[in-house]
Amino acid sequence: MKILIGILILLLIGLQYKLWLGDGSLSEVVQLSNELDLQKEKLRVLEQRNNILEAQVLDLQNGLDAFEEKARNDLGMIKQGETFIQLIPSDKSKSNGQ
Repeated sequence: MKILIGILILLLIGLQYKLWLGDGSLSEVVQLSNELDLQKEKLRVLEQRNNILEAQVLDLQNGLDAFEEKARNDLGMIKQGETFIQLIPSDKSKSNGQ
């Protein structure tokens, strides 16, 4: 009977060791779960970026309006025959003080 109890205690210790410190232990599962959450967040951000880029590509494929708008906004381009007027707001503090 003492031998059977000794074997069961050794078996319990071995299983507890594997549960807490071995491969697939609870700490490793928690760590992998945290890494999975980080990767899911990165994936979500990249999917949003891809959706934005896909929308831009579709806009550029569907017509010149989006291309023209991008050229005007990003590059400051104007059409031939157009007049560019830039309004600069006055500095009221200087004009009031003089």
